[in-house]
Amino acid sequence: MDTGTTFHMAAFQTTPWRLISGVLGVMCLLLVAALGVLLKSSFTKQNVQPTFSPGPSTDLREGSGCCSCREKWIGYQCSCYFISNESKTWKDSRNFCVSHNSSLLQIQNRNELYFMNSISYYYWTGLSYSEEHHGWLWEDNSTLSQDLFLSLHPVNPKNCIIHGPSGSVMDADCGNKYRYVYHLNPSSSWKFVAVILWIVCLGLLSSVVYLAIEFISIRRMSRKYLL
Repeated sequence: MDTGTTFHMAAFQTTPWRLISGVLGVMCLLLVAALGVLLKSSFTKQNVQPTFSPGPSTDLREGSGCCSCREKWIGYQCSCYFISNESKTWKDSRNFCVSHNSSLLQIQNRNELYFMNSISYYYWTGLSYSEEHHGWLWEDNSTLSQDLFLSLHPVNPKNCIIHGPSGSVMDADCGNKYRYVYHLNPSSSWKFVAVILWIVCLGLLSSVVYLAIEFISIRRMSRKYLL
């Protein structure tokens, strides 16, 4: 056995590899468990339907739908909404929402549209006309579903879209002042946390596998030279 090999084996054997690999393994298991809890919680929230009384009122239940929303926000299908009491232009409304890490209301489906119909006044939505795409887009650049606002066309592309009682939708001068609704989707933060946990867990698993392979290799080398 040469000096380099002897030194390598001695160095590795003096390293508490069992403790290190054990700690990494436990950390990985804890991360996997945490990820499972996060995913289960996320799916549970998406499957729970809130109860509310439709009609021309603003009596929407705060925190309904079992969403984890801030105080005074309304939860529905794992999204959070905040109905403003003040009026702003469309641009000021959008900027104000962005400053609060949210966005103007973006309606994804008819269930969500029906839920928002119970608000008894007109408010800005996140729809605006894109000259580049020649169509109406939400703030995340997704297109408007053709069957969502059946009464929307034709409208002035220079205007912005307001939504009102009983599902009424119309265009209005973007410089006019209306109330607005913040929209926040907590599921995005869940996904971000899940991705981070997966990356960390993969790193820990790689470390454990490397230590195991290194130890097995040195054990075999040790037995070879002993023979």
